[in-house]
Amino acid sequence: MRLSFTKMQGLGNDFVVLDATHQTIALTGEQIQFLADRRFGIGCDQLLLVETTRDPATDFHYRIFNADGGEVEQCGNGARCFARFVRDQGLTEKEVIDVGTASGNIRLFVEPDGQVRVNMGAPVFSPERLPFRADAEADAYPLEIGGEVYAIGAVSMGNPHAVLRVDDCATAQVETLGPLIESHARFPKRVNAGFMALRSRDHIDLRVFERGSGETLACGTGACAAMVIGRRWGLLEERVRVSLPGGDLIIAWAGPGEPVWMTGPAERVFEGIIEL
Repeated sequence: MRLSFTKMQGLGNDFVVLDATHQTIALTGEQIQFLADRRFGIGCDQLLLVETTRDPATDFHYRIFNADGGEVEQCGNGARCFARFVRDQGLTEKEVIDVGTASGNIRLFVEPDGQVRVNMGAPVFSPERLPFRADAEADAYPLEIGGEVYAIGAVSMGNPHAVLRVDDCATAQVETLGPLIESHARFPKRVNAGFMALRSRDHIDLRVFERGSGETLACGTGACAAMVIGRRWGLLEERVRVSLPGGDLIIAWAGPGEPVWMTGPAERVFEGIIEL
């Protein structure tokens, strides 16, 4: 099977994007792992599959697969790359694009400067909807790891996130705590782990250990989750710059019941053909 692909990135969070609007593409978990492999395949954090719409209210449908081959519900940086891809490929000329995902419909806005603004929907805090094992919804939860207890916030931005406040992202225990939080028994479907450090009320640093991919240079839903939890804890304003290892995102959230807005870049890196 020969596949045409486009390699894209948003703040260093990189993707292999496949156009399935004119052909049926069915990949096994092993094939996705091969494509994501940085030595033997193309290399990416996630694979994005662009499909025809399943809903008259949307223009496209898209699916997201992590580097381990598992399908996930949402990816903020991927959504921005999706918007850039469908316009670059001539699949649409729209500047406002409605897209269906496994976690619901999202709306993408292509700005005049090439940045993409995404309506990520309203955050979900209900533990059973993440899912997260807790007796009741709370602003913060104690999470025991290796005999230590950490305070986390838990939220879904279409995919589940645990957010931990740290003093300094550079020294945060992402490599050790990240996988332990990701696979913690209280998150039955695993979770993305965010490590947030406060610079000011409108600027935070963030590193994210993504489920199925490990630490990435940027995570759009993780940036949204950190900002939302920070606001819920009374630490942040309505508009926040989130500095990730790969660059900055602007996240805005007016409060409960309102959607989270994410703005950032999306870049095409190269195109090619690979045979599986």
